[in-house]
Amino acid sequence: MRTVTEPGSQRAHDRLPPSEADPAVAGLTVGLGGRSGRFARLSSSWWTPLRIALAVCTITFGLGVLQKAPCMDVGWDRQNWRPFKALCYSDIGFLYQERGFAEGNRPFLDTGNYPVLEYPVLTGGFMEAAAQITWLFTGDPKQDLTEAQKRDTAGVFFVVNIALLFLCALVIVGLTVATARGVETRPGAARGQPLDALYVAAAPVLAVTSTINWDLFAVALTAGAMFAWSRGKPIWFGVLLGLGTAAKFYPFLLLGPLLIICLRGRKLWPFFQAVIGAVVAWGLVNAPIYLLAKNEWMSFWTFNDERESDYGSIWYVLKLAKHEVADVNQLNIVIFAGLCLSIAILGLMAPRPPRFAQLAFLVVAAFLLINKVYSPQYVLWLLPLVALARPRLRDWLIWQACECFYWMLVWMHLAQFLAPGNPDVPDRIYWLSVILRMAGTLWLMLVVARDILLPEKDPVRQGDVVDDPSDGVASGVRSRELATV
Repeated sequence: MRTVTEPGSQRAHDRLPPSEADPAVAGLTVGLGGRSGRFARLSSSWWTPLRIALAVCTITFGLGVLQKAPCMDVGWDRQNWRPFKALCYSDIGFLYQERGFAEGNRPFLDTGNYPVLEYPVLTGGFMEAAAQITWLFTGDPKQDLTEAQKRDTAGVFFVVNIALLFLCALVIVGLTVATARGVETRPGAARGQPLDALYVAAAPVLAVTSTINWDLFAVALTAGAMFAWSRGKPIWFGVLLGLGTAAKFYPFLLLGPLLIICLRGRKLWPFFQAVIGAVVAWGLVNAPIYLLAKNEWMSFWTFNDERESDYGSIWYVLKLAKHEVADVNQLNIVIFAGLCLSIAILGLMAPRPPRFAQLAFLVVAAFLLINKVYSPQYVLWLLPLVALARPRLRDWLIWQACECFYWMLVWMHLAQFLAPGNPDVPDRIYWLSVILRMAGTLWLMLVVARDILLPEKDPVRQGDVVDDPSDGVASGVRSRELATV
């Protein structure tokens, strides 16, 4: 039997504006003139969804830079507890001095007396590019510099990285707008809601975590991969995913959800194209460093394998509570494999084909939920995925509140502000922040899983039988699967 949704219906073509589709947003518009009326002509305004999102992103990122001002003022000195006390800590200024960049060393190749850079190759390349720009302003780094002068050049390096990471943030927002908009490949295809990108652009965590580390670079490459897939370019998806994996490990995880989507859509060739593109891109980036400095290239993998339970993880809380788990690596693998299997079964057995962003979010969130370390900036990995998977204000606010609470308390924990007067009593409020952070992520996972099981709850599909607006490859087959019951 055919579905009752007519191809020309409003809900099959255009999603309702947020003020009508999202009850939480509708409530916020009461004091702002109410919902858009029949005389509204937003489409003719100069303020397109892309321009709005980019402007909001600029404001959000700017507020984040102001929040880091105390650390920029005091200088990048680990002997000073100010970065933790002022909640403005960043790895960028410190690693410039502590990995040899301040003396002109190249990552992986000129380590000298410094520890080997414990980052993937492409992130090392990003840092090297920022260092080269820094030296244009500060002069030859090979000259003898005092520690104070090195801290000054580290400040310039931090400002250069602010500019580069801001460009990454704009790219992420712009690509999220384009991906959420979708592409109309045939009559009756679904269109997305580009204003969903505001869930990235206006996120408080974008302000406070963007310049802690270089994660935005990998997120930008991953957002590019999602966009390429939405435009039916599996090879480019793979290339960008491979580059993202060469900058940070997590983009590799998206190949699992992609396999489920392609199996459900009966299109395995695009999956193989994506895998080939990813392997080739990752290999070409890593091969030179592997051949020239194999041991240094291995440092990233060795560091993460030998790393103990660390900040932000449930395993770290158990260690603080004197219940340390002996072999976290093996237990992590077993639990994560079980979660991935559950997500795969959910994707294959769901009444309608799930959307790619939904499965991608679930897998990355599962990885962060049980990983043995959770740095505050890891939340950036999820930002564009949440905007595409679950664009609802209530759920987004719950998640953001939990993440911001954890972000604040991890610095207070490091500054020992939370330590009770009795040294034998641990700062259990930090434990609470970790649990709340995990609870916020778990809440989003549960509502996304519910959307997959009950597609009428999906805010993107809005109850209608329509394709995923961000799935330009498997949509044709999936549409035919959905056309009959």
